[in-house]
Amino acid sequence: MITFIVGLVVLIIGGIIYGRIAEKIFKPTDDETPAIAQQDGIDFVPMSKWKNSLIELLNIAGTGPILGPLQGILFGPIAFITIPIGCVIGGAFHDYMSGMISVRSKGAQMPELIRRFLGKHLHVLYLVFVSLLLLLLGAVFIYTPGDLFVTQILNQDSSSTNPIVWVVYGSIFLYYIIATLFPIDKIIGKVYPIFGAILLLSAVGVFIGIFVKGYSLVEIWDAAAAGYPFKTNFIPIFFVTVACGICSGFHSTQATLVSRTIKNEHEGRFTFYDMMILEGFIAMIWAAAGMGVIQAGLTDPETLGTQATTVVGIVAKDMLGGAGGIVAIIGVIVLPITSGDTALRSLRLMIGDAFKLDQTKKKNALRLALCIFAVVAGALIWAKINPSGFNILWQYFAWANEVIAVFAFGVIARYMKKHKMPYIMAVIPGAFYMYVTTSYILNAHIGFNLPWMAAYIIAGVLAVIYSIEIMIRKPKIIE
Repeated sequence: MITFIVGLVVLIIGGIIYGRIAEKIFKPTDDETPAIAQQDGIDFVPMSKWKNSLIELLNIAGTGPILGPLQGILFGPIAFITIPIGCVIGGAFHDYMSGMISVRSKGAQMPELIRRFLGKHLHVLYLVFVSLLLLLLGAVFIYTPGDLFVTQILNQDSSSTNPIVWVVYGSIFLYYIIATLFPIDKIIGKVYPIFGAILLLSAVGVFIGIFVKGYSLVEIWDAAAAGYPFKTNFIPIFFVTVACGICSGFHSTQATLVSRTIKNEHEGRFTFYDMMILEGFIAMIWAAAGMGVIQAGLTDPETLGTQATTVVGIVAKDMLGGAGGIVAIIGVIVLPITSGDTALRSLRLMIGDAFKLDQTKKKNALRLALCIFAVVAGALIWAKINPSGFNILWQYFAWANEVIAVFAFGVIARYMKKHKMPYIMAVIPGAFYMYVTTSYILNAHIGFNLPWMAAYIIAGVLAVIYSIEIMIRKPKIIE
């Protein structure tokens, strides 16, 4: 358990230090934020620090920090080191800078920031890409919490022939529509404190359970570490698998959403950076829980790799018993729901901004939302009926999620360069994820199916080009 504890120390202490460095570099001011200066009662709404932070946490913490680490732990205890390091210098920094740049840019969403800092052509590419990502995410985050509720709470079969499945899906779908259209402080701001309490209670319960149950966790230096099945191609597969538990491009779309509701720039570090550190803590908990149930013989690596949602129930009920396990499972169900609702809300805002639609007019917001939800419904039905549909959606979603992060790091680097900040802090993780995403898709069966050596060489060249483009070329910033 030493490796696990060391990883937690790196996460917490590293997060405190690096978060303060990022804040010192950005230099928050007392100027009016968009929530105050552009208040419209719908999206630009000043809310309290604790409420914004809770919304940010629940927005970004979908199933990624649970299902990803559960599968990532199949690489062994190295996950306990790479998750916190990546979270501190990559994911949390990415979220903080995305949110704060948006605050300084009158609450501009990511597509608009891409247009300003990376150019019109990449803006169009990004808008198409992120729209597809958020549509897939909306479908995935109805599917996974719906199936978890049906199987773990109702103890029923989750096949497409069970009408209860569609009733549960429909209920989540209806909530998403309401949360997408109503003012952010009327629905999301009201229910999130309840959801947040359930989430934190379940996470703390599992964390305590790891120690109370005395689960054996393999150390990084143990011979047993070599027994874990995933050993080759740690880069890129591990980082795409764990995804949201380390760094997620989706988070930039949520940080820019919350940028419209914070009342003071000095709240940014806690709201954006520290909430990602807390998500990293959740990821560490579930990675340890996954290793614990393997070592205890309660499941095997094959189940963990292909049926991670089943393992969630095993962990929760073994650690916390019947009632406590149900609370923990509900906490896991809450996570994707509270990401799916704001994902579709941010998609509405992005598309509306791109086409210059005045979304303070209810009819414009409603028409756009109906178009979005029609596509989500189609993807959901296809994924449920097609035996391999969900796996295909998930693989593309996980990869696309990291691609979006590459765009965001490009914006961050260009902004920092313009304002004479040490932009190398953004170039390094951006180049790393350029390497990860390109090498993965070049080799993957859902991509180009090239040999690993060819994939690594091409990805390396692209990562170098990305770095040179950011560091050497003088960009034309579009205001």
